[in-house]
Amino acid sequence: MDSPQGPHGPQAAQSVTLPASLDEAVAALTAMPAAVPVAGGTDLMAAVNAGLLRPAALVGLGRINEIRGWQYQDGHALLGAGLTHARMGRPDFAALIPALAAAARAAGPPQIRNAGTLGGNIATAAPTGDALPVLAALEAVLVIVGPGGQREIPVSYLLAGREMLRPGELIGFVRVPLLHAPQVFLKATGRTGPGRAVASVGLVLDPARRGVRCAIGAVAPMPLRPLEAEQWVASLIDWDGGRTLAPEALEAFGEYVAAACVPDQGEPVAPGVLHLRRTVAVLARRALGRALTS
Repeated sequence: MDSPQGPHGPQAAQSVTLPASLDEAVAALTAMPAAVPVAGGTDLMAAVNAGLLRPAALVGLGRINEIRGWQYQDGHALLGAGLTHARMGRPDFAALIPALAAAARAAGPPQIRNAGTLGGNIATAAPTGDALPVLAALEAVLVIVGPGGQREIPVSYLLAGREMLRPGELIGFVRVPLLHAPQVFLKATGRTGPGRAVASVGLVLDPARRGVRCAIGAVAPMPLRPLEAEQWVASLIDWDGGRTLAPEALEAFGEYVAAACVPDQGEPVAPGVLHLRRTVAVLARRALGRALTS
C-alpha cells in the first residue's frame, strides 16, 4: 500500500486498528467516529495520495475472515464484502454469478483486482465501478452491520443516496439472487485493454418472472435502470419458445435504453452525447442478444 501523501508530503493516519471480526470493526468505528474503514484501499489511497482525504484513523478490514467468502441462503448467495475482484473472477464464482465475475475480471490490472473488494466498490460508489450495474440489475440487497445489529437495504438505495451508512456501520454482506439464467456484463472503455468504463451494462434474464433487468453504468452518478425499456422488451420475448426476439426489436431495445439513459441536453445535441448514446445502444443490444442466445 502506498504511503499517504498530502499536499505537503507524507501524511500518516494517526491510528490504524486491525479488527479480527465484524463486531470488533463496529466497536472500533463506534469508538472513533472520524475513523475510515478500509479494505483493499485502491480508491481510498488514491484520494489520500491526491491530498483529497486525510483520515484521522483507519479501521482495516483485511483480517476479517467472515467477509472474505460466500455462502448459500434460501436461493441467494450471501457474498462477503471483503471478496476481492480476483476471487470473484475465478471459475467457481463465475458459475454462480457470471455477470459479477465478468465485471470483476474487467475491474483493472492485476494489482487492482487482487486488492479491490466488492464492499469497497459499493461504498466508494464511483460511477465507473464495474460491479455496480450488475448489482443493480440483480437487485442485490446489502446487509449492513452496525451498533444496533444488522439491517438490510437495496443496493440501489445506497447508490442513489436514499439510504446512507450511519455512524459505526459498514457493509458486511451482499445478498444476490441465484437466477440460474443468462446474465451479461459489457463495458466500453476509452482505450484498449482494462480501463475505466465510458459506459457499461449489466443485464440479467429472469425467466421465472418473464422479466429483463438492465442497468447502465458510468453515464451518471449511479447505475440507471431503464424500466420502461425492460418491460417493453420483456413483453416481446417468446419465453415459451426458446426466448426468441425479432432482430428489429433487439435494435429498438438498444435505442430505447440509450434514449432513456443519455437524454438530450439541449439543441443541437452535442457530438459527445450522440457518441455516448450510440455506445450505450450497442452495449444494451449486444448484452440482450448474448443473454437470449446463451
